[in-house]
Amino acid sequence: MENKITQLFKIQYPIIQGGMIWVSGWKLASAVSNAGGLGLIGAGSMYPEVLREHIQKCKKATNKPFGVNVPMLYPQIDKIMNIIIEEGVEIVFTSAGNPKTWTAWLKEKEITVVHVVSSVKFALKAQKAGVDAIVCEGFEAGGHNGREETTTFTLIPMVKEVIHIPIIAAGGIATGKGMMAAMVLGANGVQIGSRFAATLESSAHQNFKQSILKVKDGDTKLTLKELAPVRLIKNEFYDQIEALYQQQPTLDEIKKLLGRARAKKGIFEGDLVNGELEIGQIAGLIDEVKSVNRVFEEILKEFNDSKVLINRF
Repeated sequence: MENKITQLFKIQYPIIQGGMIWVSGWKLASAVSNAGGLGLIGAGSMYPEVLREHIQKCKKATNKPFGVNVPMLYPQIDKIMNIIIEEGVEIVFTSAGNPKTWTAWLKEKEITVVHVVSSVKFALKAQKAGVDAIVCEGFEAGGHNGREETTTFTLIPMVKEVIHIPIIAAGGIATGKGMMAAMVLGANGVQIGSRFAATLESSAHQNFKQSILKVKDGDTKLTLKELAPVRLIKNEFYDQIEALYQQQPTLDEIKKLLGRARAKKGIFEGDLVNGELEIGQIAGLIDEVKSVNRVFEEILKEFNDSKVLINRF
């Protein structure tokens, strides 16, 4: 399955694993790369030296390409970027910030750069900044989202009209049929998060993985828009947020409720009551924790079966 994305990353299939916080360690990233996709280590939940350790372990676990996802609001981003260079990482995904800040510097080091966007406006900015590809993420996605609340299947064709670099679709994709639909609309590949969060190789807590399996349609909600929009599973912490909103809170009051390390508490430590449980709407289709290899087998089979179905029309 060769196209612009497989050629860009030198991978077998145009499937990228989202670099999710507290989920995407070296075990998940290397498993995805070994299966023929592109694994990403999620730097957003790692201290610099912890990231270095994950990169080194990933290099030992796979001889295939892998990358690092870096949220640009990270407080120690200079150290993170230097470690990426020192460890010889060749692919970097950036998000949550201005792509102009680091793209030219990374490109000077011959690193392939991809930026995550949630609108046509920011897609154009990323292309102008010189990135090699963009991830177009709709607000169905789990975790932090754009403020535009544009869905993936609306965003992809709109971006396709004005962008000439490769497009990776993200948000609401966990199956071969979803992958096919995204590519028909103009994407050259897909980035999948929630499905890989519920794998054996994911570093998320077992409690969190099991909570993903229980999600039905309507069980996730985009909230905390005053800070940074984030999609969460509705739990007791979410109920506290909603109760606070009824009181027309100040920004400081919202920040006080959020506190620190809520995502770590929920995703990594398994506190399903007080933690922030970040997952996408597509979790409603996830009913089993599987190995990465099995996920790939099922996605690719369904993708190829979809080709046959389309040809019947």
